[in-house]
Amino acid sequence: MSGIPHDHYEPKTGFEQWLHRRLPIVALSYDTLMIPTPRNLNWWWIWGIVLAFCLVLQIATGIVLAMHYTPHVDMAFASVEHIMRDVNGGHLLRYLHANGASLFFLAVYIHMFRGLFYGSYKAPREVTWLVGMIIYLCMMGTAFMGYVLPWGQMSFWGATVITGLFGAIPGIGAPIQTWLLGGPAVDNATLNRFFSLHYLLPFVIAALVAVHIWAFHTTGNNNPTGVEVRRASKSEAEKDTLPFWPYFVIKDLFALSLILVVFFAVVGFMPNYLGHPDNYTEANPLVTPAHIVPEWYFLPFYAILRAFTSDVWIVMLANWVTFGIVDAKFFGVIAMFGSIIVMALVPWLDTSNVRSGQYRPMFRWWFYLLVIDFVVLMWCGSQPAEPPYSIISLIGAAYWFAYFLVILPILGVIEKPTTPPATIEDDFNAHYGAKTHPAE
Repeated sequence: MSGIPHDHYEPKTGFEQWLHRRLPIVALSYDTLMIPTPRNLNWWWIWGIVLAFCLVLQIATGIVLAMHYTPHVDMAFASVEHIMRDVNGGHLLRYLHANGASLFFLAVYIHMFRGLFYGSYKAPREVTWLVGMIIYLCMMGTAFMGYVLPWGQMSFWGATVITGLFGAIPGIGAPIQTWLLGGPAVDNATLNRFFSLHYLLPFVIAALVAVHIWAFHTTGNNNPTGVEVRRASKSEAEKDTLPFWPYFVIKDLFALSLILVVFFAVVGFMPNYLGHPDNYTEANPLVTPAHIVPEWYFLPFYAILRAFTSDVWIVMLANWVTFGIVDAKFFGVIAMFGSIIVMALVPWLDTSNVRSGQYRPMFRWWFYLLVIDFVVLMWCGSQPAEPPYSIISLIGAAYWFAYFLVILPILGVIEKPTTPPATIEDDFNAHYGAKTHPAE
């Protein structure tokens, strides 16, 4: 794997040889665990193990919760209360599942922005990035449908608002919305659909994660310098790399243990901190909440959705050019999905030959502004759709698209990057000294 010269598994006993000829699973596991990994990986590379933990946690707790949940509009809310009050450890399982979703998205956002900064999307890792974006979309779909299942006020009205977006698509929107809901409105058929898909999609995500790991194991890991591992010989590769086990496994497990201390503190002492109070009231189609908001991890894109109102000049222009087909609602939908699409296309939008942002002084400032922009959009998405929040959302949305569609392509042409180290070994020795080299 990875094309980096290294030792491979060699079956020794008769049984090992017999199994290897029929199912080389031990060899696959060995090569995966002992894969040569750039020795200069910093602490931003620990979030992969956090994501793996979150996926296992969500699947395990979700399976148990599904055993006690009833996907019916008359019983869903009561079944959640039953889980909380009557099932042994039910309250813990539910709080682990709900807050595990938040940790999942926190880790994936840090993971994605780390990739954006260090250029992990650049050749030859474009497929790795694209598979990661597909995983992210599946996560968003899974989380949204899971948010509907408790059948609280915010669950119901959030489902009504979000599924209503599909109705904004000219011509085909109404049939798509009806098909998605299973009827003209959010009802029992909707809840059954969402429960089925919410149960199924985590296993799809698990399969995509396997493909994601396969992809970056094929190309090799990126690293903070963006310099590729030398592959001319095994001895050269060993100067740039360390086996994943035990070095990086121990490092990842140490980081995971620290993160879990904080996670379990939240679960134990403030499990409802990230929940919305309205969702602890059973859904009522006749009572609309004063302010409908999704979960925190959807807020940046929710802010982009709401930013493009009918009085924005680009919306008016699009409406005029398309003879009224693209109205403000449809434009908002395009902008929301477009904001994710431009991020997926970043391997082809970034024109710089230098991979890592460490050596791109102009890029760093624009990137830091993008991170701030993301946080500001998150805050705006939690506020009412009125000035000044609507104006700030519009500015934030404009910068988001400008960063990917304008700034990145231009920076690759005008920027004068600094010189990266010649090898990963040089970077490692510059930080830790040549005496730490295990071969010496």
